[in-house]
Amino acid sequence: MWAANKVVAGVLEELRTLAAPGMTTAELDAAVEARVREAGGTPAFKGYRGYPATLCASVNDEVVHGIPSGRKLASGDLVSLDVGVLLDGYYGDSAITLGIGTISEEAAALLRVTQEALELGIAQARVGARVSDIGHAVQRHVEEHGFSVVREFVGHGIGTKLHEEPQIPNYGEPGLGPRLAEGMVLAIEPMVNVGKAAVRVLADGWTAVTRDGSLSAHFEHTVAVTGDGPEVLTRRPSDVPSLAASTPPS
Repeated sequence: MWAANKVVAGVLEELRTLAAPGMTTAELDAAVEARVREAGGTPAFKGYRGYPATLCASVNDEVVHGIPSGRKLASGDLVSLDVGVLLDGYYGDSAITLGIGTISEEAAALLRVTQEALELGIAQARVGARVSDIGHAVQRHVEEHGFSVVREFVGHGIGTKLHEEPQIPNYGEPGLGPRLAEGMVLAIEPMVNVGKAAVRVLADGWTAVTRDGSLSAHFEHTVAVTGDGPEVLTRRPSDVPSLAASTPPS
């Protein structure tokens, strides 16, 4: 799975530069598809249950599954970019949320807290832990900072299929659900709102938005459970783990 996830990580690193004021999300989508195919991969999302694009690009109050379009990014926007790749029979999946130009202090705090929550969740992906330990770590950190965790969408196992068991909610009490075993690979992906947790899906059947119109952020890594601890397969050069993640929550 390293190869597929390396392609995903490389594409997302390039998007950090490409996603700028005036760029459309459709242009980002075209760039991602070209890069994935150049690497010998197949876009994992395109055609999946009818999804029409390679990239999920969700702007501001869009939580996940935003369909790329002619919409131009503007300074102050947040854009979540989710990329999936199939390579040699295995899948990779990761997402980042970027601030475009100059963003508000609230938006910057949302990005920081969501990324920290992801790292804290990853720290729980250890042999013998329970699936709910991941979501508990995420929820506690998010709510301590006054934000809310989306409940309708969850992380998942990943491997020879894009979505495998177990499902990984980003909330809940610890010590519940399947026990994590060496060799499992998980897509851990907190989705966090500034306002309330509730979301709704637009008429396009894909784009999920916050019901109260508040900003949302989404970060995701594909993580292998190993005997030496969690191994992040989609780590990027710019993606430095938060110091908060060095000590798993008790």
